[in-house]
Amino acid sequence: MQRRTPTGKGSRAPLPEQRTGLSGRIPLAVVVVDGDGLVSHWSTGARRLFGRAREEAVGHPAVDLLPVSGALGEEHAPDDPDAPAGAGLDTTLSGATSYPTAGRARLNQGPDPDPGGLPADVLWWAYPLVGPGPERLLVLAADAAQVHGEDDAPPGESERIAPGFALHTEFPGADGLAKRLPEILPSMSVAESGRIVSQVLELGYPVLEISRHDRVPVTPDWGVPRRVERGARGQRAARGAATDPRVAASEDLEPDLECAAVRERLEFLNEVSGRIGSSLDLTVTIREVSAAVVPRFTDVAGTYLREQVLAGEGFPDGPPDVTTMWYRVALDHTDEPGRWDDVVPVGEAMPFPEHTPFFQCMTSGQPVLVPRITEPMGEAIASQFEKRDIRPLITGRSMLVVPLKARNVVLGFMILLRHAERPPFNDMDRVTGAELAARAGLVLDNARMYTYQENVADTLQDSMLPQITPRMPGCDVAIRYLPGTRLGRVGGDWFDTIKLPGSRLALVVGDVMGHGLNAAAMMGQLRTAVQTMAALDMPPAQLLRNLDDLAQRLGEHYLATCLYAVYDPIRSDLHIANAGHVPPVLVRAEDGRSELLDVPTGAPIGVGGVPFETVRIAVGPGDRLVLCTDGLVEARDQDIGAGLAALCESAAHPAASMHDACDAIIRALDPPGGRKDDVALLMARLNGIAREDVVSWQLALDPREVGRARMLTRGVLERWGLEEAAEAAELMVGEVVTNAVRHAHSRHVELRLVRTDALLCEVSDDDHAVPVLVGAGPEDESGRGLRIVSRLAREWGASRTAQGKTVWFEQALPWRRTGGRDGAVPARPRT
Repeated sequence: MQRRTPTGKGSRAPLPEQRTGLSGRIPLAVVVVDGDGLVSHWSTGARRLFGRAREEAVGHPAVDLLPVSGALGEEHAPDDPDAPAGAGLDTTLSGATSYPTAGRARLNQGPDPDPGGLPADVLWWAYPLVGPGPERLLVLAADAAQVHGEDDAPPGESERIAPGFALHTEFPGADGLAKRLPEILPSMSVAESGRIVSQVLELGYPVLEISRHDRVPVTPDWGVPRRVERGARGQRAARGAATDPRVAASEDLEPDLECAAVRERLEFLNEVSGRIGSSLDLTVTIREVSAAVVPRFTDVAGTYLREQVLAGEGFPDGPPDVTTMWYRVALDHTDEPGRWDDVVPVGEAMPFPEHTPFFQCMTSGQPVLVPRITEPMGEAIASQFEKRDIRPLITGRSMLVVPLKARNVVLGFMILLRHAERPPFNDMDRVTGAELAARAGLVLDNARMYTYQENVADTLQDSMLPQITPRMPGCDVAIRYLPGTRLGRVGGDWFDTIKLPGSRLALVVGDVMGHGLNAAAMMGQLRTAVQTMAALDMPPAQLLRNLDDLAQRLGEHYLATCLYAVYDPIRSDLHIANAGHVPPVLVRAEDGRSELLDVPTGAPIGVGGVPFETVRIAVGPGDRLVLCTDGLVEARDQDIGAGLAALCESAAHPAASMHDACDAIIRALDPPGGRKDDVALLMARLNGIAREDVVSWQLALDPREVGRARMLTRGVLERWGLEEAAEAAELMVGEVVTNAVRHAHSRHVELRLVRTDALLCEVSDDDHAVPVLVGAGPEDESGRGLRIVSRLAREWGASRTAQGKTVWFEQALPWRRTGGRDGAVPARPRT
């Protein structure tokens, strides 16, 4: 049987009848409409389907050329419950929609339609085009009657009907169209879009592909009628088949469309699951969740999260209530740019009252569907936004509020809105939205937990690493700590600087073997032990010996390397002991030469029974000492000797500052594949203290020496041009010397003043009892001296020494601006 088609201008050539059955290909009409509603492309398939030649179509209004009366069902009475909702093809052509649509449309046949002429109804798909070009709408259409065939599908198997692309096309804009297919056909996965694009570029002929096996993009129409309406449709089909077999064909097509819609929803959820959760970064995850549903499922998506979730803190306590603050963390929409930004800006926090659907969603943990937002409801919602009227943005739209849950706790919710001309959310959308939110909530909770664990690790590591003072008497210090890229921030590397009696400074770098919390815990114990033993003024070798004994008591699996150096800025020397650690590098200021210091390596802390040695190294003003852990110089593909050589070379390069020098070393030793171990780097510039900035006296154990100490202090400060600091310095020196003279035994008391960026005063005696700060009542005769010192001094302390103890304090000095290297120095003598 041949189908008759009119001939001549605007006619179609005869086309054999196609019986597709369960698979096959039907030619499609392809029409491209520009922003003015004019046809810019009219394919051969469009000429055959609609009976218009290309010269009659291009440049003319699309609504005049496509003789449709609207979506099927629009000619029914308004109260017809079986009439499908949604925009028709005529509405789509007028530019009233900004989202993909699909459906069936009836052609205007006139009073005496030709049974073999134009089809009575067509299937159509309309895809808005995006980008800078003039084209704004792609319309694909096919004869609905050709889709119907004999139903020989095995039980339980269903069809889906969707546009595909193959063979040859005359479309001149195929290249640009193919590049935008993932945007205009958003239901496609990456693999599907790649296949379609390649066919458009190489073959390009659009067809309607019906297949049980091939994966092709399906209709984006979410408004397919439900199964409960099939009985009524069957009755209408039985009545219509007696007069027009094509009516029955169109009715039989609807179950296939329903199956396609269900299948598409499952594919949509699967696709969204693949798009979200690509990162454990909470910010990235929020953006992915919000962008995954626009524009395919909704036109507007606003995401709200509880404060604890956004901050990456622990799980929120208790159910939300009217006082719970919700932060708007993302907003995606298809409206014109900027329309929502000023009214509902991202980052705003607000509570929601009980009468709102948002409160109902967050407290019940169930999605809330509002088919259309009425004017009263729009006013009620808008009342929550002070001085901002959001009624024009929400009134008349369909709304679905879905909770973002994890472990039965509501972490947040999403507000989804559809434009008024788009089919409203229905019960199937509610189920789809709930499933989407459940998956999104799980991904968000994983990101929250990861952020929380990172915060805990950061807090733990930061609490164990010291706060280094960059400028100390006779020494400037710069540090860097870099966590391993694969192992996180928690590790066993540490560094420290400890003030010692006699204006000395201890420089420490250590590395616990292993990674994670156990290594960090041991690092904290060893670092505390080093600080405690350093306060006893132990020699470096003895300190490492005691540290090794401590590690033995902590457990046999505790191993660590450690380098301990004591710098004396007055004598200009270093005393260093090493316990299996990377040797230090010394950069000489005189000639810029760098060298690895020859320090006996020793065994790691925890091995036990191995002696340690202390070596003395003379240094000059401006020399730089570089201490680091093995993570900086070790790499899997090279010997550690190469890393040490690179460390020496990079440390010798001049730099504008200490921090720049540290950065230069890090960059020079950065391995190509990134670091796999933690790195601790400590650089000290050994400035020294000039002899003229240090004075000392020996005082007899006589109370009258207290007055002499005050007089000597004032005289030195006047000679140094520091008269403004003399009164407070005299008072504090008197109190400390009084305490030393009272408690010393058989030796003299030593008073030393050191001028750096502050005034350092040290009083030493042979009594091992360290004074402590105590409260003093009105009748007490003692206890007030140290309270005076603690009030007037910038910092003070007491340390035991091998000979007794040293009590010291630092006093801030008056400053004046200079053009020197550091920009400010304490005032110097005027003569």
